[in-house]
Amino acid sequence: VQLQASGGGLVQAGGSLRLSCAASGSTYSINYMGWYRQAPGKQREWVVSISTSGSTNYADTVKGRFTISRDNAKNTVYLQMNSLKAEDTAVYYCYAARAWATSGNYWGMGTLVTVSS
Repeated sequence: VQLQASGGGLVQAGGSLRLSCAASGSTYSINYMGWYRQAPGKQREWVVSISTSGSTNYADTVKGRFTISRDNAKNTVYLQMNSLKAEDTAVYYCYAARAWATSGNYWGMGTLVTVSS
Protein backbone atom coordinates (compact mmCIF):
# COMPACT_ATOMS: atom_id res chain seq x y z
CA VAL A 1 0.00 0.00 0.00
CA GLN A 2 1.29 3.44 -0.92
CA LEU A 3 -0.04 6.66 0.55
CA GLN A 4 0.25 10.06 -1.07
CA ALA A 5 -0.58 13.02 1.12
CA SER A 6 -1.05 16.60 0.02
CA GLY A 7 -2.56 19.89 1.11
CA GLY A 8 -0.27 21.30 3.75
CA GLY A 9 0.82 24.90 3.82
CA LEU A 10 0.90 28.15 5.72
CA VAL A 11 -2.26 29.63 7.17
CA GLN A 12 -3.11 32.27 9.72
CA ALA A 13 -4.64 31.35 13.04
CA GLY A 14 -8.37 30.90 12.68
CA GLY A 15 -8.02 29.82 9.08
CA SER A 16 -8.65 26.50 7.37
CA LEU A 17 -6.76 23.89 5.39
CA ARG A 18 -7.71 20.58 3.85
CA LEU A 19 -5.36 17.64 3.67
CA SER A 20 -5.81 14.70 1.33
CA CYS A 21 -4.37 11.21 1.43
CA ALA A 22 -4.74 8.85 -1.51
CA ALA A 23 -4.07 5.14 -1.09
CA SER A 24 -2.97 2.82 -3.86
CA GLY A 25 -1.88 -0.78 -4.14
CA SER A 26 -3.42 -3.53 -2.02
CA THR A 27 -6.05 -1.29 -0.47
CA TYR A 28 -8.41 -4.20 0.19
CA SER A 29 -6.40 -4.92 3.33
CA ILE A 30 -7.04 -1.51 4.83
CA ASN A 31 -9.73 -1.07 7.47
CA TYR A 32 -8.73 2.31 8.86
CA MET A 33 -7.06 5.45 7.68
CA GLY A 34 -6.14 8.53 9.59
CA TRP A 35 -3.57 11.07 10.58
CA TYR A 36 -0.85 11.54 13.12
CA ARG A 37 1.09 14.73 13.60
CA GLN A 38 4.43 15.71 15.02
CA ALA A 39 5.12 19.21 16.24
CA PRO A 40 8.68 20.53 16.50
CA GLY A 41 10.41 19.03 19.50
CA LYS A 42 7.47 16.83 20.41
CA GLN A 43 6.50 13.22 20.00
CA ARG A 44 4.21 12.08 17.23
CA GLU A 45 0.58 12.14 18.35
CA TRP A 46 -2.51 10.52 16.93
CA VAL A 47 -5.09 12.97 15.55
CA VAL A 48 -7.98 11.19 13.89
CA SER A 49 -9.10 7.95 12.26
CA ILE A 50 -11.89 6.74 10.02
CA SER A 51 -13.00 3.20 9.30
CA THR A 52 -14.13 1.80 5.98
CA SER A 53 -17.71 2.07 7.24
CA GLY A 54 -17.21 5.73 8.09
CA SER A 55 -16.86 5.57 11.86
CA THR A 56 -14.63 8.35 13.10
CA ASN A 57 -12.60 9.09 16.20
CA TYR A 58 -10.85 12.32 17.09
CA ALA A 59 -8.25 13.41 19.58
CA ASP A 60 -9.71 15.80 22.13
CA THR A 61 -7.34 18.52 20.94
CA VAL A 62 -8.98 18.68 17.51
CA LYS A 63 -12.55 17.57 18.23
CA GLY A 64 -15.04 20.08 16.90
CA ARG A 65 -12.48 21.73 14.63
CA PHE A 66 -11.24 18.94 12.38
CA THR A 67 -13.39 16.67 10.22
CA ILE A 68 -12.23 13.53 8.49
CA SER A 69 -14.08 12.03 5.55
CA ARG A 70 -13.39 9.46 2.90
CA ASP A 71 -14.18 8.66 -0.69
CA ASN A 72 -13.99 4.90 -0.94
CA ALA A 73 -14.23 4.94 -4.72
CA LYS A 74 -11.06 7.02 -4.84
CA ASN A 75 -9.40 5.35 -1.82
CA THR A 76 -8.87 8.83 -0.50
CA VAL A 77 -9.40 10.43 2.89
CA TYR A 78 -9.69 14.12 3.57
CA LEU A 79 -8.97 16.10 6.70
CA GLN A 80 -10.76 19.42 6.87
CA MET A 81 -9.07 21.57 9.50
CA ASN A 82 -10.93 24.66 10.67
CA SER A 83 -10.26 27.22 13.37
CA LEU A 84 -6.60 26.40 13.21
CA LYS A 85 -4.39 27.35 16.12
CA ALA A 86 -0.66 27.90 16.37
CA GLU A 87 -0.42 24.65 18.34
CA ASP A 88 -1.72 22.77 15.31
CA THR A 89 1.58 23.51 13.58
CA ALA A 90 3.15 20.16 12.81
CA VAL A 91 4.08 17.68 10.15
CA TYR A 92 0.96 15.63 9.46
CA TYR A 93 1.38 11.98 8.53
CA CYS A 94 -1.31 9.98 6.82
CA TYR A 95 -1.53 6.31 7.78
CA ALA A 96 -3.47 3.20 6.86
CA ALA A 97 -4.16 0.33 9.22
CA ARG A 98 -5.27 -3.24 8.81
CA ALA A 99 -6.47 -4.14 12.29
CA TRP A 100 -6.25 -1.31 14.82
CA ALA A 101 -7.65 2.17 14.25
CA THR A 102 -4.64 4.00 15.66
CA SER A 103 -1.85 1.61 14.73
CA GLY A 104 -0.60 2.39 11.27
CA ASN A 105 0.79 -0.33 9.05
CA TYR A 106 1.49 2.00 6.18
CA TRP A 107 2.63 5.61 6.21
CA GLY A 108 2.71 8.48 3.80
CA MET A 109 5.32 11.17 3.61
CA GLY A 110 4.50 13.99 5.97
CA THR A 111 2.98 17.26 4.91
CA LEU A 112 3.81 20.41 6.84
CA VAL A 113 1.06 22.57 8.29
CA THR A 114 2.18 25.90 9.68
CA VAL A 115 -0.26 28.13 11.53
CA SER A 116 0.92 31.65 12.16
CA SER A 117 -0.40 33.55 15.13
